[in-house]
Amino acid sequence: MSSASSGAGGNAELSDFLRSRRARVTPEQVGLAARAGRRVTGLRREEVALLAGVSADYYTRLERGRPINASDTVLGAIAQTLRLDAAERAHLFALARRTAAPRSSRPVPPQRVRPGLHRLVDSLHDTPAMIIGCRMDVLASNRLSRALYTDFDARPHRERNVARYVFLDPAARSLFTNWPAAGRDTVSSLRLYAGSHPHDPLLTELISELSDRDPDFRAWWSDHDVTGHTHGSKDYHHPLVGDLTLEFESLPVPDTPDQSLVLMTAEPGSASAQALQQLAEQADGVKTH
Repeated sequence: MSSASSGAGGNAELSDFLRSRRARVTPEQVGLAARAGRRVTGLRREEVALLAGVSADYYTRLERGRPINASDTVLGAIAQTLRLDAAERAHLFALARRTAAPRSSRPVPPQRVRPGLHRLVDSLHDTPAMIIGCRMDVLASNRLSRALYTDFDARPHRERNVARYVFLDPAARSLFTNWPAAGRDTVSSLRLYAGSHPHDPLLTELISELSDRDPDFRAWWSDHDVTGHTHGSKDYHHPLVGDLTLEFESLPVPDTPDQSLVLMTAEPGSASAQALQQLAEQADGVKTH
């Protein structure tokens, strides 16, 4: 998905990703001497090929999106040469293993949350909790997470999506203390999902909509950054309780591909913990903000 749609998709996406990563690695980073007057800021194709132990012609064909059945060994060597992290390496392998788009699109099966998981999420009164599914869809959320963000359950089904909320809801830009960082994190997570699900028509629709409606999304999508956000922290400025910092853990749901349980906590005894408690106490009367 170089743009809003993938078309013949996988090879073009692989080509764009390899070029973007190659441009970010300097000769000095990989032990090569940069000659005076060098016009290329990143590595040249032949330098990547040399360091990865493949022919320049082979790597050039791979980067140009030609159909090549690259082995895991070759892909691993390229990932090491380009200094890819774990998420980027997984993304590279997913792109390289893509198949051509199916001739007829199949309907996307509905995403369902097990009743036990629903009860678990609802039972967490002092911890914001959500179930996030394909394309960053919000499949379930508890009272406190709705108070923190917005009442996803009250929105039309297609609007129950983290990416749509972050980029299309003006309240999100006020809620996140560092909205550009939150936006980039959202894009990189969506990119990672797109690498493994190139033929999802709802994903294509989502990317097209966000690219058309938000210039920041369009610019960051073209960067081809990918990140697996499994844990971390986010800063908020909530209209009811003020500033708070919450740590999040994203846990894969067993036996349910593409679903994660996201939990948010504050450091015990901190001002953020007090603010979160205040928000929990007010949550029953909190309306969508």
